[in-house]
Amino acid sequence: MKNKFENANEAFEYFLNEIRCNGVEFGDTKALFNVGFYLNNPTLRAITTKERKWSVDYAEAEWQWYLSGDNNIKKLGDLYGKIPPIWERMADDFGYVNSNYGYQWQRSDWNGTSQFAYVISLLKQNPETRQAAISIYDAKEHPKYKNDTPCTYAIQFTIIDGKLCMSAYMRSNDLWYGFCNDQYQFSQLQQLVASMLDIEIGWYYHHAHNLHLYNNKL
Repeated sequence: MKNKFENANEAFEYFLNEIRCNGVEFGDTKALFNVGFYLNNPTLRAITTKERKWSVDYAEAEWQWYLSGDNNIKKLGDLYGKIPPIWERMADDFGYVNSNYGYQWQRSDWNGTSQFAYVISLLKQNPETRQAAISIYDAKEHPKYKNDTPCTYAIQFTIIDGKLCMSAYMRSNDLWYGFCNDQYQFSQLQQLVASMLDIEIGWYYHHAHNLHLYNNKL
């Protein structure tokens, strides 16, 4: 299976075909397991396949929502002009979700330092650190996961040859909706961290334990 792509759309088209042809029946999906691949140029994040009808306006609104650190879907509605039904289904009775990844990476430790700030500090102090990781799926939050379980375990940053490389590890990833928008958010985060370190970005590695398409997209 191919594991290196120049951009996100190239990866999307390849795995769209792979899942349709070789995916295994799993619940209401076809799925591939333990899929990992590199994007050589993470800044080329637009999904241009006509069949997908991907919206950069929505992806950018979601990015701005993540940057705000506000995990209430009303904020996304303010930014985008409406709230996508999937977020309404995932929200609790007060409109809050767990899967706003910006809210997650801005969570603070007992000392008041956010995960985001901690990663920046580590990379500045030691460019060869192996500890610059942000956790998203958190076992301590299991009781909150009834309607909204984060699809991403963690994100890790590493400086290699003076460039910021990043890996995203996902427990479950719907190719059609999830990957297209997730890679946009994660690559934006990679670019943001690189800019704060004043270095270039390198590769982006994306790993999904379960990469799938729902049956209505087959």
